[in-house]
Amino acid sequence: MESSDRENKYLRAKDRVAEIKKFYSNLISYAVFISFLAFINYYTNEWSYPWFLWAAFGWGIGLFFQALKVFQFNLLFGKNWEQRKIEEFMKEEENQRKWE
Repeated sequence: MESSDRENKYLRAKDRVAEIKKFYSNLISYAVFISFLAFINYYTNEWSYPWFLWAAFGWGIGLFFQALKVFQFNLLFGKNWEQRKIEEFMKEEENQRKWE
């Protein structure tokens, strides 16, 4: 049982690291691509209309929600809410089995 627990923790940690890595690669892509668009915007019309901000805003919203998910920031349920609920339900089920 202990070995299985350790393996499950390892797999969850590995998945979490993969999510964080994906977020940071998306963040780097965002910075590079938006900088490129800003350069094109400046080169073509010298900031008379900063259209690159539309792309920055749209992509930024997606990046913001990805960050909330990856870093487990939940406005409604608080930190680690899901994990606490899972453990609570597992304990309830275990207690029910004891009484059967």
